[in-house]
This record gives sequence, structure tokens and C-alpha cells, in this order.
Amino acid sequence: MGIVSPVGNELDEAWDNVCNGVSGIRIIDDFDTSTFPTRIGGTVANFNVEEYLTPKDARKMDPFVHYGIASAVKAIKDSGLEIAEENGHTIGVAMGAGIGGIKTIEDNHKKMLDGGARKVSPFFIPGSIINMTSGYVSILQHITGPNVSIVTACATSSHCIGFGGRMIAHGDADVMLAGGSEYATTPLAMGGFCSARAMSTRNDDPKRASRPFDIDRDGFVLSNGAGCVVLEELEHAKARGARIYAELIGFGMSGDAYHITLPPADGDGARRSMMAAIRDAGIDAADIDYLNAHGTSTPAGDIGESVGIRRAFGAAADKLMVSSTKSTTGHLLGAAGVAEAIFCIQAINRHVVPPTINLDNQDPACDLDYVPNTARDARVRTAISNSFGFGGTNGTLIFREFV
Repeated sequence: MGIVSPVGNELDEAWDNVCNGVSGIRIIDDFDTSTFPTRIGGTVANFNVEEYLTPKDARKMDPFVHYGIASAVKAIKDSGLEIAEENGHTIGVAMGAGIGGIKTIEDNHKKMLDGGARKVSPFFIPGSIINMTSGYVSILQHITGPNVSIVTACATSSHCIGFGGRMIAHGDADVMLAGGSEYATTPLAMGGFCSARAMSTRNDDPKRASRPFDIDRDGFVLSNGAGCVVLEELEHAKARGARIYAELIGFGMSGDAYHITLPPADGDGARRSMMAAIRDAGIDAADIDYLNAHGTSTPAGDIGESVGIRRAFGAAADKLMVSSTKSTTGHLLGAAGVAEAIFCIQAINRHVVPPTINLDNQDPACDLDYVPNTARDARVRTAISNSFGFGGTNGTLIFREFV
């Protein structure tokens, strides 16, 4: 596994901060936000792209690609996987983004307005299109198997993981690098979300702005980052003596067919996505110990998901531990699903459930155990992760302890 995030760029650092309730939300200071209703976000600190790319190559790519490459390099190193000419065709990459290279688009649009078409970089297109994370990872690591990108808004990286697993099950690859990346704290993206009134305006208290399931929540917090997991066919992993963190046992999807941004109040799309993953895993809802919620801190979204969870789990919902790590990281859009998958896998390995911070006054309409404010020691054998995106697209992953 590899991660780049507002709460840290190493697995242990990010996990410790999430469990200790250390928020990665701060004032955005890399452009003038003084006229924006929202001036906060989850930005990545202490990231040096030159650890992964030459300055010349880095200039050809949007920052979302930088983050994605870094997370993939970290994941490959963590896995101990050796990639060579003879096995490159058995390895694939499935990494996407929700928005992609919007910073590069903005920068080149300004260049064209200021100086004409000749000022537009020849690397504008290949540096900004969403499949270039998978493309560059493939090129840099000499990976010649499947090379794809899925784009499903905030469900992107969960879908990449789910489809990566299915590619392995179908025999298309022995190993898949799967995940996503995002860099969307730019003027245009921030302006768009502000105009939609989707984001928190708690600018005077950034670290308490993301507050899923709290009655005083007022919108999500936009964040940047990336994550990558190395999925591997079980016998292939055993044969090379790989450390196995967990098994991916279930993947489910659904469509709300309701609204471009809002979930249905009855949470039916979420319910069907979770039920599909549970069926795919061949388990009962009562077998699941922990659920990492999509939990974006929006008024409608948190209620819809909570209702969907209760409908999917029935009586088992009362014993289910639920938390939203977006309370610490903010919302990484296309990278959210993989970051939260990593936190689920860490919960299984560390026997700790991360908290939902800033949950001071729980919304009565959200009536589950959200592990408020303090991490909880618990034996987590099976964990489920939800990701929902604009357009009504939903994805759910289930991970189980490997024994």
C-alpha cells in the first residue's frame, strides 16, 4: 500500500494521525482565496516530487499525476514486488481521478489568453488527461499488462480496486496496482464547488470543519492526495512470500438514478451497493465488524448513507462500528476510496477502529455507532468501505483478515 494525503505521506504517519484525530485541514495559501466563501482544504505537505521524477519530467505532468506516481512507487516498495521484462506483462495498473488535471488546464488557458495559442504547452494534453497516472506508472515501472483508468467521480478509486480484483480473478493479470489521485484545490474547482454551496465555510476553524454525522455539519472539505494498493492473486502472492495485509472478498456497485449530486433520502443506491458487495463476498451482513463510511459531512449525504446502512444491515446495524475518516482527511474525491480502503485494511491489521472526529452533537437522523472522537481498540476481522460519486454512482469494497 502507498499513500499521499493531508494527514501524511507514509502509511504509519497517516494511520497514526487518523487514529489520533489529527486533522489535515488548513487554510489554502497557494493562491488568493480572499473572495471565496470557502478558504480551507486538505492540502498535502512535505511532498517532494523530485524523489520520484526528474524536474524535467515533473514539469510535463499535473500534480495529480505526481501524487499518483508517488503512491504507486510507495506501494510497489511496500509489496516487495520485483518488476522485470519477463513478468511485466502479468502486472497491470488501474488508477483514475475524479477531476484530473484541472490545475494544468487552468494554467494553460491563462497562457493562451495572455499570449495566444503558441504559448500553450505541448505537454498540456498528455499532462492533464486522467489516464496519465496509469500511463506514466506503466511507463516508469515497465508494466505491460492491463493499463486502464476508471472515472466515476468520488467512487473512482474504489471502482479501480474492485475492477482490478476482477481482472485478476478473470485471468487478465496476476497483479494489479489500483487506486487513484487528485489535486483539485485550484481556483476554478474551488469556485465551482463554492457556487454549488457544497463545501464547509467554517474558515475560522479549519480543523473542525469536516464533521460527518454532526448536526452542525455544513458541507464537505475538498482535499488532495493519492493512494495505491497492490492486488495480487493469492497463490502468486504466496509463491513469492509476499506479506498479505488482507483479502479483497467483495465488490459491489449500483446507480441511484435519482439526481446528479444528491442521494435519495432512503439511501437505496447505497443499500444496493452494499448488498451487492455482501453477496459477492458470500457472507452475512452480521459478519462485518467495521464500516468506513463515505461520510462527507454534507447534510443530505450523511443521512442518506446512514439510512442505507441500516436498511442493508438490518438488526446487525446496531452492532456495527462506523466511522468517517474524512473527518480528518477531508474529501480526496477520486482518491478517497483508496485512502479509506487503506484505513480499513489498517484497522484489520492494527485492531483499532479510527474515530469520526468533530462529532460533538450527533444528528438524530444519523442513528449508528460512529465511533465518536476517540479511536477504539477492537478486533476487526472484516471491514467494508463505501464510496459514492456525483451522477449517482456507488461502489463498495469488503476486506477480510487473512489467516
